[in-house]
Amino acid sequence: MTKRTIFILTFVLFNIISLGSSCASSGPAKTPTTVDEAERNIARDRRDRLKAAEKQQKAARKAFWKLQSKEAKKRVKQTQKREKKKIRKERGYNAI
Repeated sequence: MTKRTIFILTFVLFNIISLGSSCASSGPAKTPTTVDEAERNIARDRRDRLKAAEKQQKAARKAFWKLQSKEAKKRVKQTQKREKKKIRKERGYNAI
């Protein structure tokens, strides 16, 4: 046999083996049997998505503040504190 024939045969055998294993049935799909189970699965997926989104937001916020100068961070912190005091005063919690 020539090198070309050997190459073609090994290539074909390799593809048959890889396609056969990838197309094999892994069994019936796991579908929820009850409505409650389906709702629980949907709620769990939603929680997972929200948690991932919060984690991504936190990382973005952290990266943003890492780039800011110390003075900018201080100014924002003071502004937030001032706004908080103003709101408390408007609500009547602070009698001073």
